[in-house]
Amino acid sequence: MTSSVSAGPAPTQADLYDFVRRTAADTELIDSLPLDPEGRTWVRLDGPGGSEAWLIGWPPGTGTGWHDHADSIGAFLTASGELKENSLAARLPTDGWKTLELAGDVDRERRLRAGQGRAFGRHHVHEVLNESPDHAISVHAYYPPLPQIRRYSRSGPILRLEQVERPEDWQ
Repeated sequence: MTSSVSAGPAPTQADLYDFVRRTAADTELIDSLPLDPEGRTWVRLDGPGGSEAWLIGWPPGTGTGWHDHADSIGAFLTASGELKENSLAARLPTDGWKTLELAGDVDRERRLRAGQGRAFGRHHVHEVLNESPDHAISVHAYYPPLPQIRRYSRSGPILRLEQVERPEDWQ
């Protein structure tokens, strides 16, 4: 699937959400994703306005771990199956820390069945999981294209920055 890169304004969260919704409805594209019973699979897509987009297959029991997308906004939508998103309803400092103690009321959980998704802003910390017994497929879009992903570990209220990945680490 391709879309033209425009010189117009940068895509908004709403634009990215509209793109993932429309892409998830493309059953031919969704059905073309090779699925692996052991690990996630993915195909890079051309997103709107120069955004980065991915079609991702999730076998049962897989997940991303806690992470954020740095300065990128984004959206994702479950095309088939069901995913769970755990997120933090807190604005974290963007740099200069390795360990934080989170307040007790920051955890949010969403179950996203086929056709359900969400958009999010910069520095959104979350993890996405497939806890169902069946494969799930989702569509994701980010703008600007991901400059980095920060990975975290979580133990109770303690969040630790563990690793910073750059595009060459996952492409």
